[in-house]
Amino acid sequence: MPPLVRLIRPTIANINPIRPTRAVWNRTFAMSTGAAETDTQAANAASTSGITVSSLEQTLREKLAAEHVDIEDMSGGCGQAFTAVIVSQAFEKKNTLARHRLVNSALKTEIAAIHAWTPKCLTPEEWVKKQREASF
Repeated sequence: MPPLVRLIRPTIANINPIRPTRAVWNRTFAMSTGAAETDTQAANAASTSGITVSSLEQTLREKLAAEHVDIEDMSGGCGQAFTAVIVSQAFEKKNTLARHRLVNSALKTEIAAIHAWTPKCLTPEEWVKKQREASF
């Protein structure tokens, strides 16, 4: 039976069939999306997904000829949320959307296996300028 049908059927935990309690909704959402409910489940998901900071860096350097890649695991070690600063000549004369599409196409399979991906794409000139601004 689909998870949505279970939400509508009244139970002791869910008295109002139209508006389920947060606990029932969270449990049903986790079951339907495969999201981890515990830290152990999150760690197991990370170990089976095979996505690491180094694997992402290597792929970006190979596919985009990135000069600088700085990736941070924002998920606390479970490998499901990453932020990245990517510096590549391939971003020259491209707007932000085109840059993100380029990165997302290079990491298509990796992005499908993780929960959150936040890239910041810069050209080498923009990177040098940003470094100068940060040093003042």
